[in-house]
Amino acid sequence: MSEAEPAAASEAAAAAAAAVLDALNATDSNGTEALNATAKFVASPEGTALAYGSLVFMALLPIFFGALRSVTCSKSKNAADMPETITSRDAARFPIIASCTLFGLYLFFKVFSQEYINLLLSVYFFVLGVLALSHTMSPLMSRIFPASIPDKQYQLLFTQGSGESKEEIVNYEFDTKNLICLVISSVVGVWYLLKKHWIANNLFGLAFALNGVELLHLNNVSTGCILLGGLFVYDVFWVFGTNVMVTVAKSFEAPIKLVFPQDLLERGLDASNFAMLGLGDIVIPGIFIALLLRFDVSLKKNSRTYFYSSFLAYIFGLGVTIFVMHTFKHAQPALLYLVPACVGFPVVVALLKGELTEMFRYEETPPEEEESKDDSAESEKKDQ
Repeated sequence: MSEAEPAAASEAAAAAAAAVLDALNATDSNGTEALNATAKFVASPEGTALAYGSLVFMALLPIFFGALRSVTCSKSKNAADMPETITSRDAARFPIIASCTLFGLYLFFKVFSQEYINLLLSVYFFVLGVLALSHTMSPLMSRIFPASIPDKQYQLLFTQGSGESKEEIVNYEFDTKNLICLVISSVVGVWYLLKKHWIANNLFGLAFALNGVELLHLNNVSTGCILLGGLFVYDVFWVFGTNVMVTVAKSFEAPIKLVFPQDLLERGLDASNFAMLGLGDIVIPGIFIALLLRFDVSLKKNSRTYFYSSFLAYIFGLGVTIFVMHTFKHAQPALLYLVPACVGFPVVVALLKGELTEMFRYEETPPEEEESKDDSAESEKKDQ
């Protein structure tokens, strides 16, 4: 991300990631539960394999690159790049909040018109999607931006009042690269808003997932276990215990899932029989995998053992989910398989390497707190 990119953009992206995380866990957080097609069309083995393989590949992209970007994000002292830190208290409350949100959406869809609710959601996710996709594209744009084009600086400033009582409402600084990213993202947003095309949906979905993995940080492994454990119970209960999640997932139209047509080979880009994977099944394990990568970096052993073991565990867990769903022809809560795999594999590796205690003692300090400590240390030295 360029130095000129404003804190407002990153904060909006983090807010977008957090908002999407709430929404997807309140609806289709088990997106693989929706990895089934309508009964009207029987997908060919080739079409099914292509759809499942594409979903797995797309799921791995935001986890891998989001985790790498989270390392840089955690070291940055630029306000534009600072992540949102999830504490153990946040993790413990999250399944309860998600459950209330889910049930609230269920009641909304029962009482109010589905058409108007989805219209409001489409506008809401249009704004979030444009910001998230722009933030995702920013590092790439910084690399490929032609040096021959002047990179001008801009500022959008709204104030209230005058004189000493003047207050800033919006102070948005950006440059030419940010403007180009925003324009491209807006074009994708309009495409999604008008057509609801599955490719536009996936571009927004990948951007949401990558931003979530990059900008939502667990402060330690114990917090990660609390979050994953709580959502494991949440996932199983709302999928197997009630029809609430399935009802909301079928009614909810928003880019909170990745989709890929099983009839692509037969119908091309106009295909309409989709296999789906909810962003919750990417972001929730993804932020834990990203934490383990940062733990690997903190060990300073030039090794990524825990990252790769948890990454392979995710592939294994997702593969098991698809296998069970495909075998029993029934919706599956993906976290039922992903959580034991993503937590269990790294723990076993830590036991074998004798680093289990060290792994659970690892604590991340938010950048703003680290900066505050550095300032305090410098002031103490000056006083002495």
